[in-house]
Amino acid sequence: METVVSGIRSTGNLHLGNYFGAVKNFVQMQSEYNCFFFIADYHSLTTHPNPANLHQSVRQVLVEYLAAGIDPEKSTIYIQSDVPEVTELYLLLNMNAYMGELQRATSFKDKVRANPNNVNAGLLTYPTLMAADILLHRATKVPVGKDQEQHLEMTRTFGNRFNTMYGNEYFPEPFAFNFGSKLVKVPGLDGKGKMGKSEGEGNAVFLADSPEVIRKKVMRALTDSGPTEANSKKPDYIQNLFDLMKLVSEKDTIKHFDEAWKNCNIRYGDLKKQLAEDMITYLTPVRQKIEDIAADETYLRQVARHGAAKARESAQKTVQEVREIIGIKRF
Repeated sequence: METVVSGIRSTGNLHLGNYFGAVKNFVQMQSEYNCFFFIADYHSLTTHPNPANLHQSVRQVLVEYLAAGIDPEKSTIYIQSDVPEVTELYLLLNMNAYMGELQRATSFKDKVRANPNNVNAGLLTYPTLMAADILLHRATKVPVGKDQEQHLEMTRTFGNRFNTMYGNEYFPEPFAFNFGSKLVKVPGLDGKGKMGKSEGEGNAVFLADSPEVIRKKVMRALTDSGPTEANSKKPDYIQNLFDLMKLVSEKDTIKHFDEAWKNCNIRYGDLKKQLAEDMITYLTPVRQKIEDIAADETYLRQVARHGAAKARESAQKTVQEVREIIGIKRF
């Protein structure tokens, strides 16, 4: 089976965008590919998270991965910092990564503009650490969004440069991979773009949100006074609500509100109430699993240790072979 690697930053709860955009596909692909899914706690250190919150954030993401359907018997799910080999490969790849190409990375330039007082070496070498995450397991497929495609291209560059430098076609080329029939873009509730944590608390519906919180968030979603002409085009912020309905609602429900829009008699209050209830119905089994798994400390410890052992078996082999290719030998 081909190897797939994907990670998610340990920045707290998963939301509907994570679930429909990535995790749902992970669940489907784990029977057909050799999957490594990791929680990227090292990557999160570029923003200097509070030490008191870091472990809890990692734990929460692990819980929610499992609740969403990632099977630790089918996939290797692990925490990045439990596999020290990634830091050695990161260091070795940094020896062949050049300042100019790292500074030209779009994400680095964006981060510098957004946080000019926190331009640290971790941000600069973020693409090298991402390359180490992928090349560590010699993956050929990486599920990434548009914002990560340049980093994946840099991973291929670093891998190919290593191969050329040492005359050994060791690292295969990894490419972007979408397991589903099409990429799912999940809009946020603020009407401005995709759902995400960084866009504000009210923009995202989290898998662990209670019914009361979901109702409150959805009822605050941006709307207007309604259409004034029959069959008019929906504004983006209204289309966003219909797009969310397509993910969680029955076809008859969507058809009902679509016809109400076309006939200029739509009641946004009713639409949002229905959307909220459909989200609650869809997420209730996941939320219950989150609560059950979060309460089972023994199971979580077993999963984390089992995943670390499986990941290290792959990682140790890679690093040992890379050392031999470079010429690093023990006396």
